Amino acid sequence: NGTKLTSSLAEWHSRVAYLPQDVFLIDDTLRKNVALGEEDETIDETKLITVLQQARLSNLVSELTFGEETVLGKHGVRLSGSKRQRVALARARYHSREVILLDEATSALDNETEKEIVDEIKRLKGQKTMVVIAHRLSTLKHCDKVICLDRGRIVNAGTFQEVVRP
Repeated sequence: NGTKLTSSLAEWHSRVAYLPQDVFLIDDTLRKNVALGEEDETIDETKLITVLQQARLSNLVSELTFGEETVLGKHGVRLSGSKRQRVALARARYHSREVILLDEATSALDNETEKEIVDEIKRLKGQKTMVVIAHRLSTLKHCDKVICLDRGRIVNAGTFQEVVRP
């Protein structure tokens, strides 16, 4: 938007959510993992419920013994890979991140679980700026632009159809 990133780097960082292959979760409740960094008394309950619904975690909440107050265990051990990714997406929405960087976020997932995350990427299209780094081409099918790199150099760029079927 015409502003150099170097002049407002801290502000830029506050607008970006980074979702790696192994999502960072604390050994605490679902609620605290979504609102990570907020004190209990400042967590916005309405916003929390909204982002859990948006991340398609409502069923999970209803299945958990103590709902959003359920402790997820060390590194979210009680959750599947896709649910951990969805918690990270809910966190990004809770903190109103404008840019979401998914770095190999589906590489360790099975095909069905990957499809769930790809569906979420599709749902977020037009709402958030997303940068998706992936080796699996199927992860990129809803991206507006695909850039293929080989040893750090761009070897192809275009729509998914142009890059996958040149």
